[in-house]
Amino acid sequence: MATGVPFDDVLAAAQAGAAWAFETLYRDLSPAVTGYLRLHRAADPDDLASETFLGVFTGLAGFRGDEDALRAWVFTIAHRRLVDDWRRRSRRPQVADDDADLARHPGGDVEDDALTQLGAQDVHRLCALLPDDQRAVVLLRVLGDLTVEQAAQVMGRSVGSVKALQRRGLRALRDELGNSSERVGSAAHPFAAARR
Repeated sequence: MATGVPFDDVLAAAQAGAAWAFETLYRDLSPAVTGYLRLHRAADPDDLASETFLGVFTGLAGFRGDEDALRAWVFTIAHRRLVDDWRRRSRRPQVADDDADLARHPGGDVEDDALTQLGAQDVHRLCALLPDDQRAVVLLRVLGDLTVEQAAQVMGRSVGSVKALQRRGLRALRDELGNSSERVGSAAHPFAAARR
């Protein structure tokens, strides 16, 4: 945990209802969850992240596991909220202005600041190139920092399927970055970390 307090102590305090522990968990996980939802073009990523954490805090008393298991569980809830959001919007289509959304959310956390520095529009453009399932895997692995097994659990897929989706997604991004760097010059890219 970023606070230096051992995870087991934070979890036990949160399960007992301690506000400081809820705040610690939220502060550690919300930037990555919100970034994941934003890059998946959620209609209101901040609102969806709030719904996610409401679900997390409501179900936290029954949670059993370590810090990695908690992270995977939180992203599972976020992914389910995202799917629900997609379903709602498919019944009531809305037009979203991504540039206006970026202007309303100027940053303030590590993931958002990093995306801004790398060029948020470029990241959004690259993510939009990928099919939904490949984008989900790459974002869960890179932004969510989940293992292949955890990403498979979040998406309800097999480990082999997630590995194949990641390979195809990263290959497509590499090819696009290669094409872009030939046009503009070489640049570092945030998705390089998922190759590990």
